[in-house]
Amino acid sequence: MDEVKEIQVTQVVNALKSRGQTLALAESCTGGLLSSWITRIPGVSEVFKGAVVSYAGEVKQNILGVPEELLKLHGEVSPLVAEKMAQGARRVLLSDWSISITGIAGPTGGSDEKPIGTVCFAVVGPDIEKSYRNNFDPRLSREEIQEQASVFALNLLLEFLKS
Repeated sequence: MDEVKEIQVTQVVNALKSRGQTLALAESCTGGLLSSWITRIPGVSEVFKGAVVSYAGEVKQNILGVPEELLKLHGEVSPLVAEKMAQGARRVLLSDWSISITGIAGPTGGSDEKPIGTVCFAVVGPDIEKSYRNNFDPRLSREEIQEQASVFALNLLLEFLKS
């Protein structure tokens, strides 16, 4: 993790500590990357509850409570699914805040409707439930898309914690 990301993660951890609040994650296409960054910060156990790496649709459904009909209707990569994933992580891990990430990191799996680089996010917290869709450059490598998606999610949470 480079210095810029470490500073961002530290800001999130410090903001959560100052608020006396906790965080949980639901990661899919990033495979736990954001969780690994967060757990590198000393003292993070005060605020980080854990993560569900819900790579498979059954895990999104059975662990996080994403309705089967929602998955069938919208697919695993949609803002609505991201929102349900974040709600589920918050509920299952008993946290104040949660972030979810679900997308297509490539190099295969894209479509005209959802090309490689399509990633959906949600931030759920006290009185907040927001979902987003972002299209990262499909020419990026799988690892670059995963990294950019993790940074994007981190910045979303930081914006909410600062407001």
